[in-house]
Amino acid sequence: MKYAVLSDIHGNLEALQSVLAEVRRRKVEKYICLGDIVGYGANPNECLELIRSLNPVAVLGNHDAAVCGLTALKNFTPLASKAIIWTIRELKTPGREYLASLPLIRSLGDITIFHSNLVCPDDWVYIHSADDASPSFNRLSGSFGFFGHSHRPAIYRKNGRRVDQLPGSEFFLSRQWQYIINVGSVGQPRDRDPRASYGVFDDESGELKIIRVKYPIRKAQKKIRAAGLPERLAARLAEGK
Repeated sequence: MKYAVLSDIHGNLEALQSVLAEVRRRKVEKYICLGDIVGYGANPNECLELIRSLNPVAVLGNHDAAVCGLTALKNFTPLASKAIIWTIRELKTPGREYLASLPLIRSLGDITIFHSNLVCPDDWVYIHSADDASPSFNRLSGSFGFFGHSHRPAIYRKNGRRVDQLPGSEFFLSRQWQYIINVGSVGQPRDRDPRASYGVFDDESGELKIIRVKYPIRKAQKKIRAAGLPERLAARLAEGK
């Protein structure tokens, strides 16, 4: 099956719409959402409605959990907390109920999806390196794990006891090894590339592509400012960090 893999949309409707327009050219069969549909951006309800219309296989992110009261605000930076409090006020009941229904981990045959890590998924500890990824490989039952949270594209491969980070954005993944993959963030990339990022994965051929998409950043920034959200949330979109 050919999947579109989306993560960390963070209420950025312009980025999500641009990504989905690009996805339509890829003839995907199913959508995966790795969490954090809301938080930071000015369109949480619209993003939730659009994601739900895709009927994705989805998991809970830490910002999603926070707006549902499932994780404490003390676990967030002051900037993130302000955005969460604003999102709580704005969020409609159907969207909140949908988020609250999402699990932390899901399996699709040989694919496992999660937001942060597989060791303790609700502690929201980041995977930023091969060393960080290693404990999650010990909990990965199939060949492929997809995660979000860091907002940075990364592909880690386990070969025996060794875990390596692979360079590049296009691969044919072999079931001879195990992989843990971050396709980057739709709504708030943090790898100094402001373009939206998502993945397409064919689990039959093993082909993986991490794809970047331009979107109207200024429009998203204007909405953030108009909503009264912190200026930093608008500025960082153009910086990719």
